[in-house]
Amino acid sequence: MQKIVSLARDVKARRVPSGEPLVLKSGEFVNITQDLGGNYTITWRGNMYRIDGTDADAIGRKPTILSFEAPQNGEVDEKQVWEALETVYDPEIPINLVSLGLIYKVVVQGNQVLIDMTLTAPGCGMGPVLVGDVEYRVGMVPFVESVKVNLVFDPPWSRDMMSEEAQLEAGVFF
Repeated sequence: MQKIVSLARDVKARRVPSGEPLVLKSGEFVNITQDLGGNYTITWRGNMYRIDGTDADAIGRKPTILSFEAPQNGEVDEKQVWEALETVYDPEIPINLVSLGLIYKVVVQGNQVLIDMTLTAPGCGMGPVLVGDVEYRVGMVPFVESVKVNLVFDPPWSRDMMSEEAQLEAGVFF
């Protein structure tokens, strides 16, 4: 699927696998290497980066639109946080983190969202990137001022934590 494109505008990206943020400048040439789960993996100057699907127009693709109606009470709506989490996909398995069973807990404290999540394997090199994806998408929910993601490995993740639909999609439902 590799395709070289010129960036149509400045765009936020995160280095793989460290998750370090960077802004790539308009006019830079990047190579799109992967399109899974609504996000894009690109290479630029010998390094891999992730571009969020909401910024896909920067690489000439149709962007993912996340739209949440602001609650009248001015408070963060936990249901909207879960909706945002359902738009974050594992980069290697195009299944969302909620359906994979990777989100253990969501707590809304004022304008801060605290999330306990795990990875499919403790040594998963994409952990920092997934954390960045969660922070970015949940940060789009109205009135969210900060997102803190706590990676936990107890209980350890297993495929039994996946929804039945996710198990069917991944081909592991028995």
